Amino acid sequence: MKPVDRTPGPADTIGTSDLLTFPCEFPIKIMGPAEPSFADTIGALVHQHCPDFDPATLVQRPSRAGNYLGLTATIQAISREQLDTLYRALSSHPMVRVVL
Repeated sequence: MKPVDRTPGPADTIGTSDLLTFPCEFPIKIMGPAEPSFADTIGALVHQHCPDFDPATLVQRPSRAGNYLGLTATIQAISREQLDTLYRALSSHPMVRVVL
């Protein structure tokens, strides 16, 4: 068996910061339970990290069976750090199942 080459290639040097120009509109999809408080809770959490985000613009889509609620929050992202912090906050929230 030959050893694996771990030399960084072109794909390793291109990060999402290279693909995005800040500031930019950035949609974030969040999935969680279809509970009355889910959308309000997530809207408030996104607003904490993005003060110009209006929770009233949160797009809601129920799952086919109605057990889950998909949310899309389109924010005006100002930096990669802001996106990373927001993703960590959303991913660690107990009501959130998936963040894309």
